[in-house]
Amino acid sequence: MNSLLVAASATAIPIHCVTRAGLATLLGALAPEGRRFAEAQEFAAQPGQHLVLPDAAGAVGAVLLGVEGSDARRRDPFAPGRLATLLPDGDYALTGETGDLALAALGWLLQGYRFERYRKPAPAKARLVLPEGLDGEELLRIASSVVLARDLVNTPANDMGPAEIEAAIRALAGETGAVVAAIVGDDLIARNFPMIHAVGRASTRAPRLVDLVWGDPAHPKVTLVGKGVAFDTGGLDLKTSAGMLLMKKDMGGAAAAIAAARMIMLAKLPVRLRLLVPAVENAVSGASFRPGDVLPSRKGLTVEIGNTDAEGRLILADALTLADEEAPELLIDFATLTGAARTALGPDLPAFYTQDDGLAAEIARLGEVVNDPVWRLPLWPPYERMLDSRIADLNHVSGGSFAGSVTAALFLNRFVDKTASYAHFDIYAWNPSSKPGRPEGGECQAARLTYALVRQFYPAG
Repeated sequence: MNSLLVAASATAIPIHCVTRAGLATLLGALAPEGRRFAEAQEFAAQPGQHLVLPDAAGAVGAVLLGVEGSDARRRDPFAPGRLATLLPDGDYALTGETGDLALAALGWLLQGYRFERYRKPAPAKARLVLPEGLDGEELLRIASSVVLARDLVNTPANDMGPAEIEAAIRALAGETGAVVAAIVGDDLIARNFPMIHAVGRASTRAPRLVDLVWGDPAHPKVTLVGKGVAFDTGGLDLKTSAGMLLMKKDMGGAAAAIAAARMIMLAKLPVRLRLLVPAVENAVSGASFRPGDVLPSRKGLTVEIGNTDAEGRLILADALTLADEEAPELLIDFATLTGAARTALGPDLPAFYTQDDGLAAEIARLGEVVNDPVWRLPLWPPYERMLDSRIADLNHVSGGSFAGSVTAALFLNRFVDKTASYAHFDIYAWNPSSKPGRPEGGECQAARLTYALVRQFYPAG
């Protein structure tokens, strides 16, 4: 990651970001041979279009990149980053109509990501000169945390089970000085986490609850919870083969929570941070929990199982209950929870839920500011009745096909009552196709905006 960002370079090649409206002015400022070459290549500054201009010796002399105007709502702040994997080896400097320089630089770093655990490293990539006035350490802190989350999501389940998720959190604790404890296997029953145990007990890989704590106990309490389903077969309500293809990403909520926690800790924000990750594999065996079972929960509520493929909300409910017991000032969970959220908002725009209107406004605003967008959906009280059960306190799924993401959020909300500021992110954790700064594959959603939110509420001294 450090290799993609350089502090300064006397030989840096300029990248001229230009809109269609500004093209004539830019061409007029180029040397005659550069202008003629651009005209011969019919460069029109279409958004995303780029052109490499040769120098007198035939080497790369400059680069032109077409971008949207600053007033265009669809302008992607990461747009200049797309060149990180398109340009030849060298040092480059952004100039012209770059937009938000910090996001352009971050987009460059994130575009350079490549999952290389199982293949040879890629050749040297184009490097970006750190734009003047930017905090390079901050950029690298954010980018490396996103890379960590992407690596966790991209790793297949044979190498990323519950124990490996725990190991990743322990490695983070070693990096930051945090303290970690884990409750594993049947100890979950003894310690009153029955739903985490029930979901994970069918697997040969023991379920667990991983609990990381960092910071001064006197500081405001901030707690992050991440869904860590290492692989989801659907349980006895078995998924189709196509439905299982991406289920290694079902621990994407845990990956996002780990990334956000890392950013907060490395920035040394004045909070007492807690990270809770229930890590399980939803497998099939004679020990599987069944549709129609009634499970106890840490909260004391009994839960009828309507579908074993809705396991994530069960493990989150026990973890959220633990988090809520100490009433943190801010509680956030991340989960690849429902296909309904994807149907409503697509893969790029996670849904979020909160009853705190002030918190919701800041989440939405900061999502735009840091280019980590989310969209608020309602905790619609009349839909509570969809979770009614005839034999238990509640069912964990609704009886029909409507409002699946909303009812999942309403279910989780039943397990949080002491914490005033609680938000739930229903994320996808995957890029189906490549976009600037967002290569195809595992993605870290809502973590950067969470870091920005915590940094705003509790700025470093």
